Amino acid sequence: MSQEVSLDRQQQAVRRELNMRQRVYPRWVANGKMTQAKADEEIAAMAAVLRTLERLVLEAQPQQPLL
Repeated sequence: MSQEVSLDRQQQAVRRELNMRQRVYPRWVANGKMTQAKADEEIAAMAAVLRTLERLVLEAQPQQPLL
């Protein structure tokens, strides 16, 4: 069951996930469930996904004529 998901919706989901990781991972690190290195790596990966989506959205926008 494949459903088309807009770039805007994908960005919202990634922002929410990134915010969740930034809130939860410090607690996981403190509790020994995750290393700081792994938390940093996972947050960096999700931030990179968000930057990629932002770039795709910009590239998809029609170019404004120069005046």
